[in-house]
Amino acid sequence: MTERPLFPPAAPPPRPVSPGLYLVATPIGNLRDMTLRALDVLAAADLVLAEDTRVSAKLLTAYGLRAKLERCDDHASARAAEIAIDRIREGQVVALISDAGTPMVSDPGFVVARAVVEAGLPLHPIPGASSLLAALCIAGLPADRVLFAGFLPPKSAARKTTLTELKSARQTLVFFESGPRLAASLADMAEVLGDRPAAVARELTKLHEDCVRGPLSALAADPHLDAPKGEIVVVIGPGEAEVASAEDADAALAEALTRLPPGEAASEVSRALDLPRKALYRRALEMQGRG
Repeated sequence: MTERPLFPPAAPPPRPVSPGLYLVATPIGNLRDMTLRALDVLAAADLVLAEDTRVSAKLLTAYGLRAKLERCDDHASARAAEIAIDRIREGQVVALISDAGTPMVSDPGFVVARAVVEAGLPLHPIPGASSLLAALCIAGLPADRVLFAGFLPPKSAARKTTLTELKSARQTLVFFESGPRLAASLADMAEVLGDRPAAVARELTKLHEDCVRGPLSALAADPHLDAPKGEIVVVIGPGEAEVASAEDADAALAEALTRLPPGEAASEVSRALDLPRKALYRRALEMQGRG
């Protein structure tokens, strides 16, 4: 029996990199998480827009790459957008990278990407590492419907207001958080959202990668999660749907009947409140004195 090699003898050959802006994902911790295509693009780039040029210089050096770096943080994105458009129109390849992970996900770069799109120039994603997706993979929570909410406000009152707005969402919620604010955020999450199942993922792909799972109340009280180091992703399971009351159904039907006949009103309210259409239709007729 002939043994097959563990890996193919050679990867597919690189394709030519055409002019345009490339949003290149970089490792979030483990340097071996750089994709071959990302390396191809960075090697071909005439210019690399970087969130922090010092961090990016170390990354490029680790892969033996040399490229002209231009700063593209929150304060320099407008200027970076002008430079990128000029370079692309000259037929050059421009890459945009963040300090770690996928650009545009709670990172600078949106201003540049939008400007390139509005200028009618090519924009290409080069996918790769993402702490958002990595945390979802190991959280042990539903990942078929997800609402990514980024960073919550730093102050408790504003944080609770934002969480209240998200309480009715029926998707798994994902947040980024910093170590010093984690315990306070978890306490506010437990208070506003209830004791939902959750996971706190930290230092993903790094040596001390960690994922703590449990009810929000337990995570909020866990001493190991009191100001931990590293970048953190919090994943929270979806809330249970609340059954609409008869009063809610009547109010919705009354409003719908001002615009629609009974059958269509019943269908609309059925979809909105997840209630049986047949019963709603009978009630709509009763409300019109026809039942």
